[in-house]
Amino acid sequence: MPVPDDDVPVLIVGGGPVGLTARALLRRWGVRTVLVEKHRELSPFPRSRLVNVRSMEVFRHLGLGAVVADAAFAPEYGRIRFRDTLHDRDFATAAMVGVHDPVPESPVTGVVTSQDRLEPMLLAASDAPLRFGVELVGLAEDADGVVARLVDRDSGAETQVRARYVLAADGAHSTVRDLLGIGVTGPGELGGFTTVVFDADLDGRRGREPAGVYLTAHGTLMPLYPEGGWAWLGPTPEDAATRDGWDDLVSRALGRPFADVGADVLRVQHWVMNAFVADRFRGGRVLLAGDAAHAVPIIGGLGMNAGVADVHNLCWKLAGVLHGWAGPRLLDTYEPERMPVALETLRQTVANTKLVVEVQTRRREQLEADGGADAPIDLPWTERYFAQLGLVLGVAYDSDAVLADGGAAAPERSGDGTDYIPVPEPGHRMPHAWLTGYRSTLDACGEWFTVLTPDPKRWEPRSGGPWPLRLERLPEEHMALCRLGWTGALLVRPDGHIAARWTDRPADDGVLEHALAAVTGVPVG
Repeated sequence: MPVPDDDVPVLIVGGGPVGLTARALLRRWGVRTVLVEKHRELSPFPRSRLVNVRSMEVFRHLGLGAVVADAAFAPEYGRIRFRDTLHDRDFATAAMVGVHDPVPESPVTGVVTSQDRLEPMLLAASDAPLRFGVELVGLAEDADGVVARLVDRDSGAETQVRARYVLAADGAHSTVRDLLGIGVTGPGELGGFTTVVFDADLDGRRGREPAGVYLTAHGTLMPLYPEGGWAWLGPTPEDAATRDGWDDLVSRALGRPFADVGADVLRVQHWVMNAFVADRFRGGRVLLAGDAAHAVPIIGGLGMNAGVADVHNLCWKLAGVLHGWAGPRLLDTYEPERMPVALETLRQTVANTKLVVEVQTRRREQLEADGGADAPIDLPWTERYFAQLGLVLGVAYDSDAVLADGGAAAPERSGDGTDYIPVPEPGHRMPHAWLTGYRSTLDACGEWFTVLTPDPKRWEPRSGGPWPLRLERLPEEHMALCRLGWTGALLVRPDGHIAARWTDRPADDGVLEHALAAVTGVPVG
């Protein structure tokens, strides 16, 4: 085998928001990476539209929260509106919970922004090498690492990179997943769709009744940027290959009063909506994340955000193994923690998609019937449609990286997918509470394990260990929220999930070190 041209701890495949987030996270951990992306530039299409509360918490950790929020729409755009055309009145609507208004369960608020606005910010968050126009075409693993074969799409030149691990975030049609022979489970392709990016003078309407998404009976309309720009999205018509233009589809969704406005079509993209979860998230030293691991329908805005949560879960584990304070078995916890989330996300997004299609179809049928636009509307809709905090913040992990709380059963998600109830138990996300000023309990987490306790001195480590660790005093007013006594403590993982809890300090002086050893797989020194 030829000698590789480069040697790197982690090769990231895919330069979308998930791969770029992984690159930024691993940079914070001091892990060298190389990212390869087969396209020659970042995507010019808006694609994902919603950055939810949990992703904004991750971006806050990366120092990007304010940057992302400043370039996004104002909070009142965190709403969807159903109407016959853009011109008509709402016949159903829903606020995006955690986006339209702040929620007390988080230090941040989600935002409506386009993926082509988000990706450059993520790109700038790390100076690690990135190679556009380079496609991965082969993988060969041995006992010590993986050799990846790469091809420059312009010159055709082939190079090789040797990596300790490969993080594959190369999308729903993942080359890496195919090379590993990993199958998928789920409905599969849900149909072909088309996105038409256009300019039109519609800001007056948007300003009076703001929304991030207008679901009309003739396709979906979305404002793209605070300063202007729009997109139409709908099923790809049968005559797509021979169409002279797309103005008619856009105009129908805009409505007759906007007929004279004119839509200046800038870009058209055809794509397939996929719905599946990979049968495995790992093949040896190669780990799948984002759409490579789970492709879900766009309705509800959960897909990209689930991918960001994937790498937030995975990158600290990779860093621990590569830096020596965690054993390789810690990576075995990635799939059992994230696959149940992916399966639930798939279930909910498929249900969301069916609901939206049913609403649009039934309304279109009403418009075509004798009743017309004035017909009474009886549709399967609820204002709580976008109330997704139970799924977004209520994720609870069950793996060897979580220590059972007093022999308790495996943790369950803190909510039904709709409502979120903060739970200070192992496996759950650390509940948000303000420590001092604008510093949250979640801000105490970082490139280290955190011990949150009313009495930090009592929890000073008694013996040495390799683990990055910080002690943080928990104010008295938050003891009840965390269900702790005066000498109790929470051990919080770098990703903000609770690894262990002690309501009071055990008699065993080495209890903290033994917990860290159990979570990371590295024994006490």
